[in-house]
Parts: sequence; C-alpha cells; structure tokens
Amino acid sequence: MKKYTYSAKNSDNPGRWYLVDAEGAVLGRLASTVASRLRGKHNPLFTPHSDTGDWVVVVNADKIVLTGKKWDQKNYYRYSGYIGGLKTITAKKLMEKRPEDLVRFAVKGMLPKNRLGRKLFKKLKVYAGDRHPHEAQQPESLQI
Repeated sequence: MKKYTYSAKNSDNPGRWYLVDAEGAVLGRLASTVASRLRGKHNPLFTPHSDTGDWVVVVNADKIVLTGKKWDQKNYYRYSGYIGGLKTITAKKLMEKRPEDLVRFAVKGMLPKNRLGRKLFKKLKVYAGDRHPHEAQQPESLQI
C-alpha cells in the first residue's frame, strides 16, 4: 500500500469570498488574518506552492487603528530610481491621501515574495468606505 502526501491543485479550491470590516481593527492584526486567509492556511488542503486561498474584501479601511506613536513614526518609502529620488510619507499622511494603501501595504508584506504572492495579492479588494461592488459574489462576513 502506497502512502503519500496529498498535494492540492488550484482546481481543488472553490475560492470563497469573505467580507472584513476594518472599523476599529488594529492594522497588523487585521493584515495577518487577511494574509493567512488569502494564502489558504485555514484550509485543510493547504499546499505552500499552490493557491488554496479565498478572496477577501476589506471595507472601512479609513477607520483602521494604529497603536502607539505609529501614526507619526511609521514611514512608507518609494524610490524613483534616480539619484535623490527617495520619497517618504508618514502613516498619518498616507491615511489622509489613500487609506486603502495602509491595508494593502501591510498585507502585501505578509505574502510570499514570488509569482504566487503576486497572484494572491490580486485576490485582495480594499475600500475606504462601507460600500463595495462585490455584492454579486455574496461574501460571507469574517470577524477579526
């Protein structure tokens, strides 16, 4: 009798949709839960090299919470590629400008840095308000 470890394929994943309300949630704790759900670690068929995760819709990203002095001390960087082209923005200014990016950057940092991670990141949908265009997918509510 052969014994082997089952390796899930992408076709084994039904791909359920979840709705997460970020109001009053701490950014890092929310991001780790969402990243785990995108990756599929909750699924008994989890396979590290395969997409066994679900779609996640995050609403109320403009009501996220950061602890301590992170609003003023946490910086986000981007680099143009030119000399002196390093741009810096604090979490507070990023929240005023694009609140969805706070959640996106936090989740993206917790996903694998390869083709699979880029594919999983596309399954994350973040919105600043409480409205989203994914009602047709009938997302289930997920408590954080």
